[in-house]
Amino acid sequence: MNIYIYLSHFPHNAKNINDGLSKAVHGLASGLVKSGVMEFVFCESFPNEFTSFISPTGYEIKSFANHIQTRPSFNLSPGLKQYIRTQMHGNSLVILNGIMHGRVCAMSRSLKKNKIPYIIAPHDPYNPAFFSKKFILKYSFWHLLEKRILGQALGIQILDSRHAQWLKKLKIKTPILTTPNGFSPQDVFPETSLKWGENETTKLFFLGRMDTDNKGLDLLLDAFSQITVQENIHLTFQGPDAGDKQSLQAQAKKLFIENKVSFLEPDFNKSSSAIIKEYDIFCIPSRFEGFSLAALEAMLAGRVLLVSEIAGIAPHVEKCGCGVIVTPGVSSIKSGLIELLKCRSEWQEMGLKGREYALNHLHWDKIATVALDNYKKLLT
Repeated sequence: MNIYIYLSHFPHNAKNINDGLSKAVHGLASGLVKSGVMEFVFCESFPNEFTSFISPTGYEIKSFANHIQTRPSFNLSPGLKQYIRTQMHGNSLVILNGIMHGRVCAMSRSLKKNKIPYIIAPHDPYNPAFFSKKFILKYSFWHLLEKRILGQALGIQILDSRHAQWLKKLKIKTPILTTPNGFSPQDVFPETSLKWGENETTKLFFLGRMDTDNKGLDLLLDAFSQITVQENIHLTFQGPDAGDKQSLQAQAKKLFIENKVSFLEPDFNKSSSAIIKEYDIFCIPSRFEGFSLAALEAMLAGRVLLVSEIAGIAPHVEKCGCGVIVTPGVSSIKSGLIELLKCRSEWQEMGLKGREYALNHLHWDKIATVALDNYKKLLT
């Protein structure tokens, strides 16, 4: 069996794998290769020719030239369409990554036309919070396109079994596979390099895309501002600006906490775990969230976490006791922060529990083995 994973923006040379989707594709592809399958990653780039590259972990990246760079776009590379038509066969399986994505829609049509089975991996849950912003646009896409794409899929790959409830409520009957995200070996540091509770000022940290609606960063700021009088704390946001950095800075100023909040540019020269281990509490209070690889990387760094209940990693955090689970609301986030600040003497024990759990249960090799068994069952 040949497995193909499609992510339109995946780097064609396996370098600069920085965003969460690319990390997830890289991890799963690497794990599937170790499980003994022929593994390919399809992407589209905007050079003038097709390129093929073997990644250091053994999967092959096929990058198809696409001269239309506008986003969103339903345009699929002509070379990719030709490859599907002439080079693929019924013993192939394609995993399409993305939610309400034009090129994923185009890929599903091409695969359906050529009778190639596919699985959809949306990476975000279809819960009401996801639809709240750009409501008309998203619901139109849902009814006109997304619902049909999911209905025609061989399976839907979600990151947390709890997210299946939203698909059920939306009348989707396609089989569900639960495949969590995992970690890469380079994100694991020796335990001797980790330290806890040595900062005079408690350092709270968010790492990721500065998307207020998705990540609940406005809620975090409001909750943080309500405990700054009693606690010696500082909050740092780091990551690419998704358009909300300026509004977050304005919010901090309005709350009179701009001297207690920092905004840093992304640092792609360091691993996420190396960055996170310099802080005390990792915060991810998302309104909707598929999993949160950054939270997993915080577990590997031995940090304590404040995690939204909707995130796919929340059951893992709760199970190993390395943090608190909150609802995406100011009152709950505030209570969670206070709870973590009160148990400062337990941070090392909690952090090591989270690290041990991640190392034992969330390794890509193990995840890929289970995923492959599920793919085989679907195909038969």
